[in-house]
Amino acid sequence: MLDVAVAYNRYKFLGFEFLTWVWFCIENNPSELITLQKDLVSINIGNHMVLENRQSNAMETISIKGDDAGLEEGRLALQKGAMVTEINLLQKSGDQRWQFTIKGESLSLCNLKIPETGPVESREDIEGVVLERSYLYDKAVDLVTLLFNEFIKRRISDKWHHQEMPKIKKWITAEG
Repeated sequence: MLDVAVAYNRYKFLGFEFLTWVWFCIENNPSELITLQKDLVSINIGNHMVLENRQSNAMETISIKGDDAGLEEGRLALQKGAMVTEINLLQKSGDQRWQFTIKGESLSLCNLKIPETGPVESREDIEGVVLERSYLYDKAVDLVTLLFNEFIKRRISDKWHHQEMPKIKKWITAEG
């Protein structure tokens, strides 16, 4: 049995591949991702992305921030061998909107912003608001779980190297 630290270091690349795959899917076939969660309307890249290139002796980190930031630098970094290590996503279900960042190394969520909940007008409302907020947090976690499960299904399939990877490589090297 592998030591936890050894296993963590050996397989942490999967999180980086996962985030790169999510970006690829959002740009190329978002409708496929939308079917993963009931009432999911859209999933988009948010205002933050970090890429790291660990292929050379010195690690290169590229951070893209801003609401209107272009992702051209990120695509160029992918062409040079970088992987996405953090990505900010916007999730829209119905008329509600979530925003959160996924860290590839640990698949942890941070900076989670959930939709507004109803006001607390009396002591009796507190339990309902707590349950509603819990549900809203779970909705974001569920989406990430569904995305990761879909990625793993594809990653371990025979089609990964023959169908998925060529599409991703073509996307990375495409102009614009």
